[in-house]
Amino acid sequence: MIHTASRSWRDARRSRLGWEIAIVLGLSLGASAVYSIVNIVGKLTADTALADQSTTLNAAQSTREWLDFTYQGLAIFFALVPVALVFYLLAIPGGNPFRRIGFDAREPLRDLGRGMLLVLAIGVPGIALYFVGRAAGITVNVVPAPLDTYWWTVPMLIASALRAALTEELIVVGYLFTRLRQLGWGQWQIILSAAVLRGSYHLYQGIGPFFGNVVMGIVFGWCYTRWGRTMPLVVAHWIIDIASFVGYSWAVSTFPDLFRLPVTPTPSPTPTS
Repeated sequence: MIHTASRSWRDARRSRLGWEIAIVLGLSLGASAVYSIVNIVGKLTADTALADQSTTLNAAQSTREWLDFTYQGLAIFFALVPVALVFYLLAIPGGNPFRRIGFDAREPLRDLGRGMLLVLAIGVPGIALYFVGRAAGITVNVVPAPLDTYWWTVPMLIASALRAALTEELIVVGYLFTRLRQLGWGQWQIILSAAVLRGSYHLYQGIGPFFGNVVMGIVFGWCYTRWGRTMPLVVAHWIIDIASFVGYSWAVSTFPDLFRLPVTPTPSPTPTS
């Protein structure tokens, strides 16, 4: 009788965790993945070649400056609500949820050093892979930032980069790894599944970025299982996205052929990096 009750409790707990994961992802990056899959299908079936299409990140939301600023600030704020949700859920059993996934200030120098190491290991090859993908015609032209700027554009881009780093690393790594372990998944099952999810919500950028982000997910996931800390991942992701967003104007002027504006620019379907 006790054994049956215990098994019933475990089954109920597994079911609850499964639904919890589905809801969290449905409110955040899981939804982004679905939109990105539909978006890439639309791009691949369009009359225009993939290399001649474009996607825009951090696009202007209004021609009026104050309204553009308001919309972009609100988008960043509400994108971070699922991050607050996962910390709330991780705190329910008790204990410090920030310390649980290694998102705290206990090891600032080590976290910064590891983050910079990941920037060199992932960021630099990632830029090269983008160029290769553009040349091969499997990556769309990604416009990460507007060329016409206001006084607040750079701070907003830095905040947008932080939003991407927090949502991706704290949800897809910190939260998801924790919950999938509780469901009994193996280490590499978790790493590979999370990496494919990461690649999926970048599909709107093309086939090349999908594989590039899968590799990034594998490296970041492996590092998390070794270090037990999301802080270095957030640091690395933030730096990489700042370089991409803020450095876009320089890249356009330096590599005009690789960043030429296609004839069918489209906005990003979801607020991912």
